[in-house]
Amino acid sequence: MNSVIDTILAHRSIRKFTDQPIETTQLNAILQSGIAASSSSLLQVVSVIRVTDTEKRQALAQYAGNQKYVETAAEFLVFCIDYQRHYQMNPQVKPDYAELTLIGAADAGIMAQNCLLAAESLGLGGVYIGGLRNCAKEVDELLGLPEYSAVLFGMCLGHPDQTPELKPRLPAEVIVHENQYQPLQTERIAEYDAKMHDYYANRSSNQKQSSWSEEVTTKLAGESRPHILGYLNSKGLNKR
Repeated sequence: MNSVIDTILAHRSIRKFTDQPIETTQLNAILQSGIAASSSSLLQVVSVIRVTDTEKRQALAQYAGNQKYVETAAEFLVFCIDYQRHYQMNPQVKPDYAELTLIGAADAGIMAQNCLLAAESLGLGGVYIGGLRNCAKEVDELLGLPEYSAVLFGMCLGHPDQTPELKPRLPAEVIVHENQYQPLQTERIAEYDAKMHDYYANRSSNQKQSSWSEEVTTKLAGESRPHILGYLNSKGLNKR
């Protein structure tokens, strides 16, 4: 259809990279693409920390669950909610509302996706690292985040050294609703489960016998980082 859509539809998470660095002009273009992203009311409440220090990279890889590619990727970016600069401009700012935390998380996702798409359009690859929130407090301290600023996720970027299979997604009939919320089409889920079972069993690495429904319901049935609310509250966020 066009090169932008082709890039979007060809997305794969890359977790293995060559030793080749990303050119400065490319990195600048990637970051500028992120900065150009939509921002709620132009609040611009996201900060990005580029981590180049080797020891910090090693620590972040451990905090994220021993994800080695955090250490070895050409670039590692950490996306943070950031109301500190707004508070410094005017102490009457009230960053502790839950709505502002939602805005920060949404804007960070939009900015990061712009960065990743820009990188992929240049022939690079990457992967999101939500595992940083496993040790949010430790990551926060390592990166010296001030009050009203909190870590959300990281992103590895580099030259791909793998070509993973394209992971199937839920069909549009399940995700897209018209005019009002529609009942779940269980037959569509069953069809998708069969497709994902085949994908999991035959992909080039980490094969397993499972379906999408089994994977996600198992994950959602357990605790999901229960320390996060306390962490956000400790940073002056999401209190009311």
